[in-house]
Amino acid sequence: MNNEVRNTSAIAEFEDKTPAQRRVGAELAASREAQEVQVAMVAAKRFPRDAVEAYNRILLDCQRTSLAEKAMYEFPRGGQVVTGPSIHLAKTLARGWGNIDSGFKVLEQTAKESTVMAYCWDLETNYRETKVFTVPHIRETKKGAYPLTDPRDIYEMVANQAARRERSCILSVIPGDVVDAAVGQCNATLAGKSKMPLVDMVRALVKNFQEQYGVTAEMLEAYIGCKKEAFSHQSVVRLKNVYNTLRDGSASVEQYFDMSQASASSEKLYETQETPQNTAPDEEQVSLNDL
Repeated sequence: MNNEVRNTSAIAEFEDKTPAQRRVGAELAASREAQEVQVAMVAAKRFPRDAVEAYNRILLDCQRTSLAEKAMYEFPRGGQVVTGPSIHLAKTLARGWGNIDSGFKVLEQTAKESTVMAYCWDLETNYRETKVFTVPHIRETKKGAYPLTDPRDIYEMVANQAARRERSCILSVIPGDVVDAAVGQCNATLAGKSKMPLVDMVRALVKNFQEQYGVTAEMLEAYIGCKKEAFSHQSVVRLKNVYNTLRDGSASVEQYFDMSQASASSEKLYETQETPQNTAPDEEQVSLNDL
């Protein structure tokens, strides 16, 4: 009987070796991460942010045209265009505000879905915003949905979904007046860069698309998701990027627009809006560099 007990204990000890090693590795990783967080919090307390300097640094970053053009997102929903600060602007805010830790972590992953946590942590005030969500490994297309099996495709989908939550967390931690000031500065940067009013920029874009590629105003409205009267500076930037892509031959018109929607009535309507007899010869074609 004693021999059976000894054998059972020996077998149990042998079987538990691998799980014990895994637990030790996980504990070491968790301990190392906790130490890194403690060091970051001590550094944040020792070197606190200067709110005025951080505010001015953010506004200075927003004066860059390359950032201002990517500072806002927009997408159609319910016949309207939803806009807001993009992840590019959110990360610029976090970097400029200082002593901010943000990102995302995959908590659990199976063959069908991933459980992810996005977070933003103000190391000075110890205020933290987190969002835990599930990302199914499925890609929706116009032809239907299909499961993802390639690890790279799965990571890109997880990172794309996590970026939206991370943006929301950052905007919850950064003071609202600082966010509003950054958005206002980005809009001022775009408005100051252009050499003509927004209405004239939209009119010139519509004319260039129509004359060069046969893309009507209705097709541009369908691409942006609203009427041309509601186009924003970000809408103009998007259309300029499409125009430059078509001009360089990197893509075809069909890849952006449904050319079957081009109707004779829309073309006639556009022609009636033009007054070539009152237009100077040098204004017939407007360069995008002037927009």
